[in-house]
Amino acid sequence: MAVIEPATGQQFAMIADSTGQDVDLAVRAARHAFDEGDWGKTTAIDRGRMLFKLSLLISQHAAELSDIEARDTGKPKSAADADIVALARYFEYYGGGADKLHGEVVPYLAGYMVSVLREPYGVTGHILPWNYPAQMFGRTLAPSLAAGNAVVLKPAEDACLSSLRIAELAQEAGFPRGALNIVTGKGAVAGAALASHPGIDFLSFTGSPAIGQAVQKLAADHFIACTLELGGKSPQVVFADADLEAAVPVLRRAIIQNAGQTCSAGSRVLVEQSIYGALVERLKDSFAKVRVGSPEMDLDCGPIINEKQRQRVLGFADGAQKDGAALLAEGSIDPRVPSGGYYVKPMLFGGVPRNAVLALEEVFGPVLSVLTFTDEADAVALANGTEYGLVAAVWTRDGGRQVRMAKKIRAGQVFVNCYGAGAGIELPFGGIGKSGHGREKGFAALHEFTRTKTMVVNHG
Repeated sequence: MAVIEPATGQQFAMIADSTGQDVDLAVRAARHAFDEGDWGKTTAIDRGRMLFKLSLLISQHAAELSDIEARDTGKPKSAADADIVALARYFEYYGGGADKLHGEVVPYLAGYMVSVLREPYGVTGHILPWNYPAQMFGRTLAPSLAAGNAVVLKPAEDACLSSLRIAELAQEAGFPRGALNIVTGKGAVAGAALASHPGIDFLSFTGSPAIGQAVQKLAADHFIACTLELGGKSPQVVFADADLEAAVPVLRRAIIQNAGQTCSAGSRVLVEQSIYGALVERLKDSFAKVRVGSPEMDLDCGPIINEKQRQRVLGFADGAQKDGAALLAEGSIDPRVPSGGYYVKPMLFGGVPRNAVLALEEVFGPVLSVLTFTDEADAVALANGTEYGLVAAVWTRDGGRQVRMAKKIRAGQVFVNCYGAGAGIELPFGGIGKSGHGREKGFAALHEFTRTKTMVVNHG
């Protein structure tokens, strides 16, 4: 398969177009490694040491990995640098957790001892998206490997080169044969074969809600449990007492980061009606300064991943204006960008009707919509007025309102007077409703990739 560079629209590499037979071989290798091979015999202490060593190797090869990631995804070089730092941190964090995943003893009847063991599933399948391939490699594989599972990974066909290079480093770190397996290829072929394979015990999927639903149905045929991290239409709720000077740079960054190709992008700004004008003027000025360029230019945004996605983003923008929304401001594309690249100007829309497609559906591009609310109850209703529930933010100085809003908003994460809180590797992450189920990141991920077994001993 051809690998296309988003910045130029040109082929620059080739990857294997795997078949269902290739997936079967990978799953069998993982199963052997877990059931009979060296990986299944590896202690938690030694697993942790391998993860630590891989973290160090990633840091040592950070410049190389960042170059690969920037070219493969089109993101600015500094953003790719940050992704590799986060990747190393995932393996460092879960390396430290490998030998701290404990069971428990449950008080029971006299003469009995009850232990609850926490055990790995066995073989876990992982299907990754194209927006943060390196980060997602660490986010889903590190906790699974730390827990003792053998893994099979199907990275996105649009961006998988960093995964292949990290796997080479994993070999160097001492991971035994079969512990980590990668099959590249099309989602409809290799991805579907992995999701439906009876030899896996657990599946982790990150991607669109539509594909996630299809993947879950395939897994259900073999009663395979799964974690789904899907889309988002995350609100940032700005009250009249908010610090706008602090909020505006964060509101902008939350939608232009990775050219808006982020499930947790803050794509809706919900502002109290009385300060709509003041906030919009600040946002217009901020958006007009956004610059789009190729990775080596290291500007605010890079290109969209491919032409299909670029047209989808532009279609949302056209539809928004037909629905009555006003285009308030847009960024600019640097004239030096290569021809043929998939570039889109970041756009700010105001006066967006609550029932407009732009207000309800995920764009997955640098398009921000601004809607108004009247009071706290209306803000809650508006924030919860989509099928998604991934991330939200509340901007207010009122301490009581901060807590009330955080409790009432339907989302897996709620930030107050901030958004994203850095890489957030320690913070459990996951969605509600159309945003998926299960939790990644933090210690919660170690629990996701293990299951409990209750042992009852009658000792007399």
